[in-house]
Amino acid sequence: MSRPEGERGIYLDETFYTTPDSIDPEKYIIAKYYVESELDLKESGIAIATEESIGTWTEITTTNEWVKTRLPAKAFKTDGYGGTGFVWVAYPLDLFDLETSGIANVLSMVAGNLFGLSALKNVRLVDIEFPKEVVDIYVGPRIGIEGVRRLVGTDASPRPHLGTIVKPKVGLSPEQTAHVCYEAASGGVDFIKDDETLVNQKFCPLQDRVVRVMEALDRVKSESGRKVLFAVNVTADPGDMVRHAETAIDNGANTLMLDIVILGLPTVEWFIKSYDFRVPIHMHRAMHAAFTRNPRHGISMLVLAKIARLIGGDQLHVGSGAGKMGGEESARIEIHQIIDFLRSEWHGKRRTFPVASGGIHPGFVPANYRVFGNDFVINAGGGIHGHPGGTRAGAAAMRQAIDACVKGVPIEEYAKIHRELRIALERWGQRRLSED
Repeated sequence: MSRPEGERGIYLDETFYTTPDSIDPEKYIIAKYYVESELDLKESGIAIATEESIGTWTEITTTNEWVKTRLPAKAFKTDGYGGTGFVWVAYPLDLFDLETSGIANVLSMVAGNLFGLSALKNVRLVDIEFPKEVVDIYVGPRIGIEGVRRLVGTDASPRPHLGTIVKPKVGLSPEQTAHVCYEAASGGVDFIKDDETLVNQKFCPLQDRVVRVMEALDRVKSESGRKVLFAVNVTADPGDMVRHAETAIDNGANTLMLDIVILGLPTVEWFIKSYDFRVPIHMHRAMHAAFTRNPRHGISMLVLAKIARLIGGDQLHVGSGAGKMGGEESARIEIHQIIDFLRSEWHGKRRTFPVASGGIHPGFVPANYRVFGNDFVINAGGGIHGHPGGTRAGAAAMRQAIDACVKGVPIEEYAKIHRELRIALERWGQRRLSED
């Protein structure tokens, strides 16, 4: 690879390289990258550390000793062969304005210009580690898994929560939306959400939708004693998002939904930090695949999940163990890492409910249950509303599939005495565990 004479020197500058034993993980934000380059891995790490901290493409006369000793990012570990593999870069906390710029400043460092470096053919931010000092700045989920379970009433006997998305995605009136929600809730769902594309369109204004849906869910509660959550999508520019949220809460909404990638993570950080509406925050990841899908370049969903929990997500879409968004084998490995992190102890922060969604029907429940266990929300849209018996029967079929898994009964056996599940399996079939 041909490079200017000075460029080679920059990529071998030991200012930006150190050994693993010199890195105290409590004094750095540590990023792990996958790289492909004609540079060797050490040089690639130095290139990233240089670009993302105090370096530039040539020697400069404007730096000083304090900058050179306190602020360089340090590549400190590699794993791979030649120019392909993983590099770890440690960013000293002095680099960051964590109190006022927060996640915006973090991302500008660990996921900034590096993706455009011509010396790197591909580069992917695959993981990030925050020290306790950084995590302690954030409140994290205000409600978390345990709080959501208390709201729904599954804290005493935990099981997967069943969710649905109102379908069609858009086009229904507030009255029609409320009817769909009533049928789904009567059939057994615990959670209902707007589609990520629905906010305040003229055919279904947010205020009217919330009023009608919450009236329908109040009927379900009076008839069955069950409380069902309804996540109202308030995604908009910051001012309108606050107004939408206030309108939703004033009219009885019990959950708010944010399209966090479309909004931008710093906007979500600001919203949650500035306003405590005392309801769960449901985070949708629409548009994430623009940078997470390519396993060789971009940013991983694991990084997004860590930031989402840090800034206050009570529920987060993470993909599915089986379904139209289940992904390739690499994605399945990552989904285990994501759900393990969201449900792990993390400096005292509450846990985030992982949400499985995308092309799920009753036949996919066992495969997802095997991946997620009890602590997740399994969302089905078409897999509920496409049931030949209608939405209520579709919800019942999904609940029956969940109940079968919790009881350890094969769903094809359970279907013999549960008509709704039997009809669903006849329509869509079953994803066998051996296929995963």
